Amino acid sequence: MDYADFVHLARTSEQDCAHDSRAYRRSVIRFAALGYLWVIGCVVVALALLAFSVHQLMNVRFGFVWISLIFAACGLLWVGLKALRVPTEPPVGVRVTPEDAPELFQSLARIQKRIKGPPIHEVYLDDEFNAGVRQVPRFGVLGGSVNQLMIGLPMLMALDKRRMLVVLAHEYGHLRGDHGKLGSWIYRTRKSWMRLYESMEDSASPFAVATQAFLRWYSPRFVARTFAMARQNEYEADRLAAKLIGREEAVAELVESRVKGQWLHTRFWNLHWAQAVREPLPVGPYKAMQRLLVQIPDQNFAQDALRSGLGHLSSVDDTHPVLRERLAALSKDKERPRLPEQWSERGSLELLGASAARWIDQFDREWCKDNADGWKRHHAWLQRARTRVMELQANAANNSVADLVEMAQLIKRLNPASSMSVELYRKALDRDPVQPQALIGKALHMVETDPERCLQYLERLWNHHPAHRLWSARMAVQELETKREGREFPEQALKQWRERRREAENAEAEVMQELNRSGILESVQAHELSAFELAELQAELARIHPVRQAWLLRKKIACMPDRRAHVLLVALARTEDAAKQQLCSEIGERIDLGGMAWVVPWDQAGSKEQLLSVAGQPVFVRE
Repeated sequence: MDYADFVHLARTSEQDCAHDSRAYRRSVIRFAALGYLWVIGCVVVALALLAFSVHQLMNVRFGFVWISLIFAACGLLWVGLKALRVPTEPPVGVRVTPEDAPELFQSLARIQKRIKGPPIHEVYLDDEFNAGVRQVPRFGVLGGSVNQLMIGLPMLMALDKRRMLVVLAHEYGHLRGDHGKLGSWIYRTRKSWMRLYESMEDSASPFAVATQAFLRWYSPRFVARTFAMARQNEYEADRLAAKLIGREEAVAELVESRVKGQWLHTRFWNLHWAQAVREPLPVGPYKAMQRLLVQIPDQNFAQDALRSGLGHLSSVDDTHPVLRERLAALSKDKERPRLPEQWSERGSLELLGASAARWIDQFDREWCKDNADGWKRHHAWLQRARTRVMELQANAANNSVADLVEMAQLIKRLNPASSMSVELYRKALDRDPVQPQALIGKALHMVETDPERCLQYLERLWNHHPAHRLWSARMAVQELETKREGREFPEQALKQWRERRREAENAEAEVMQELNRSGILESVQAHELSAFELAELQAELARIHPVRQAWLLRKKIACMPDRRAHVLLVALARTEDAAKQQLCSEIGERIDLGGMAWVVPWDQAGSKEQLLSVAGQPVFVRE
């Protein structure tokens, strides 16, 4: 089933649901039952074959044939029974009990009583800015489930009690009545045939081949047919939360969660990791998060975050409705989405009672433990970066344009809130109006404060630097697709930038084709890393103990000469090919060479003599 057919079937399911939701749900149940019928049919066939083979073995000759058939039947029976036992993953987070947080469980009990829903059996606290509910089958497809509620500690910090109750009521809404039972049954059906397919994936028996063929046909159609039901369930859960807590609070919760969630992911973590400049050991983030998440967001940031959220378009790749659709479903008379008149002045940690402080400490300790190595590496890098900035500042009178850009980039990493980097980018552009990194830096700064100037920098970047065209086109399209007050829809400009994006994507594909055609040591030359960049690479390689030596080369790309690309050849202590490839992949994720980079074991590039003649002396040798 190709993607276009999948989209068509998903959209058709939405139309059927809107026209007659009861008839639509009945059709979903019938189609879901088809998956069960196949799984159960496999079990029935296996039992029939087993009984027939045993009977034949006891009464007829040619015992080897019937013994073979018995083994085949037992195999089919085994995978069928495994499919009927739905696999589940253990919950992530810490278990919360009524003794730990009595007020939280009292609130859940009140919601349960008002909606006449099933009980929440288990509650878990995790580190996500989110909340969710899931039903874990007790006995596979035979029925019965455990209702588990996951609550993110950051969300409890960001929303006041009333808006947090909106979130809890929404999640409880997924369990309500037939809505929850049908969703759980659909979930178990999907898991059953998925497990059956995985069990037979490596098998070449006739039963496995037939089952795989059925599931390849059934799987995408099942997902598409149930799409509208999954999306409708989200709307029903929103309506239930609005009915219980209030429509205004439900709307405000959606907007506030969007803005604060965006701030947490784009601002808070940058600020937190910047503390490594002065702190050699990791600092837990959750105490600071508790204080910052209840502060009123910056007005410009909040407006941009809301506009960005409203700009997301609905697709069949996600059953959750986009923010615009959820707000429209809750609003009256096509009310225009806006920021809350009142933000949450305090979080809802009171729901956790006296245990809240203990869990914040526990989450801080676990975060520090999990991020100790990364924090120490980041601290060391920031120290070197600060030293480099001081060197550049001491030689300010002789700084080149490249020095100004390098200083701006380092200062931005050292202190994301500093405006000094913007001034350095301006000075660099005064001396070289088309310096690419300065144009990128100014565009990123202007996208929030002056979108029109941002587009001017992107235009300049497009015209003068083919290597950065895809980035500039994607950013311009994203900006032009964002609706802003006082600006008419820029249809012509958006059309032009979309065409440019397609052109840049084609150019990138041509680059990849050229690279795939050439050998590792073809079209290479000496690297052009600065002394600071080379020292950074050497420091990172020194922390990866299996690396014994490394050679660095710049890869020349004929169709895009100014594109920065490097090949890093490494001599590793490991000998197994799989281990080498895995380690090369990890090294590629850890190093930053300012462009495309390939990490390859040196012995896969050619002979040692050829390597030395082309690459010269290694850039790193472990002592």
